[in-house]
Amino acid sequence: MKTAQQLVAEAKERIKEVDIQQLAAQLEKQPSTRIIDVREPAEFAQAHISSVVNYPRGVLEMQLANHPAVAASGCAAELALAQLAQEPLYLICRSGARSALAAESLQNMGFTDVYSVAGGMAAWQEAGLPVTQ
Repeated sequence: MKTAQQLVAEAKERIKEVDIQQLAAQLEKQPSTRIIDVREPAEFAQAHISSVVNYPRGVLEMQLANHPAVAASGCAAELALAQLAQEPLYLICRSGARSALAAESLQNMGFTDVYSVAGGMAAWQEAGLPVTQ
């Protein structure tokens, strides 16, 4: 038997993480950086990073084919999803636990450049970084 904390700790050993400063720098360098917020809609509605997509952790894998980058590609959904899987993708939640689990799941789906944001929205807001409500 494993606790949720143990499961998250194991996932973090197998994924790539960035901190909020690294994500903020990436957004400054490339405002079109793809970020998926994996929190629940009510959490997302309270405050989120501008221009992110909200796919809750529980439906993330099923919703990826609906990502705006996939729809805008003009390609078949499967091909567009494969292209998305090769581009940098950042996942954020409240604390970094759900995003770590989500990153591991996306790696299992074939995503090669996926990052979990350590500290999540709690750290983002604590640092006074910009949010949309």
